[in-house]
Amino acid sequence: MNIGVIGAGKWGQALHFSFLENHNSFITSRTKRDIKNFTTLEKVLQIEYLVFALSAQHAREWMKKNFKWTNQKILVASKGIESNSGKFLNEIFSEFLPKDNLAFISGPSFASEVVKKLPTALVISSKNRKLSSKFSAFFPKYIKTYIDDDVIGAEIAGAYKNVLAIASGICDGLKLGNNARASLISRGLVEMSRFGKIFNAKENTFLGLSGSGDLFLTASSELSRNYRVGKFLAQNEKLENILKNLGEVAEGVATSKAIYKISIEKNIYTPIAFEVYKILEGKSPLQSLNDLLKS
Repeated sequence: MNIGVIGAGKWGQALHFSFLENHNSFITSRTKRDIKNFTTLEKVLQIEYLVFALSAQHAREWMKKNFKWTNQKILVASKGIESNSGKFLNEIFSEFLPKDNLAFISGPSFASEVVKKLPTALVISSKNRKLSSKFSAFFPKYIKTYIDDDVIGAEIAGAYKNVLAIASGICDGLKLGNNARASLISRGLVEMSRFGKIFNAKENTFLGLSGSGDLFLTASSELSRNYRVGKFLAQNEKLENILKNLGEVAEGVATSKAIYKISIEKNIYTPIAFEVYKILEGKSPLQSLNDLLKS
């Protein structure tokens, strides 16, 4: 099979290399990269099966500028909620192609470990089970894939866990201890599930790989860019400098704004995400800690 990967960041490259195990994978990005089978965007867009691995915040703009639907199927590998509109990625992509041609990938998966061919388990979510099975078949043996139809649940889990990872990084940056981190992550899972319930997501999604699996990974490792953002914030680094030095997109920063706005509009109790947003806006992490302990 031919597969086209759009986006040559770490995650896009990791997926590209995994597909190359058994298939012809071609990858493209805005700037030319020295990567096997790197090609032009025009050639990639001619491939029927595409994987989208660009920043969630740029998805709509990129699709408007570059995409013309000719029956392509897209596996969305991005995670986040559009900060300005509060739209989920499935809503954005369905403006450009049918929902039956869309699938979404989630689950605990650091790109650096996928590249090393270490065992990984992922979930492919789509309303079209045949499409999920098709994308599932592209992955090599060291990546086990599960198929599910809870698209909104997987999306919310994948986006929300990045915000909670920032909170966890702040917790560790303040040296609050293992008890505090465990409490934060477990209450964060409850908060994520509460948020998802408003959108009719399935509870089991938050207890599985897409939810707790990805959350536990992202919120407890220096490999997580969102966790590192939180840790530096706790050390009184300026957000602008943190993001500049990070050299990668930390999706939780923009997503925190979206969750904050949605929570207020729909009256959802999301205290951890609320405080993460406030810290990103300049609130003292110690003050946020005191406010969380009181709430």
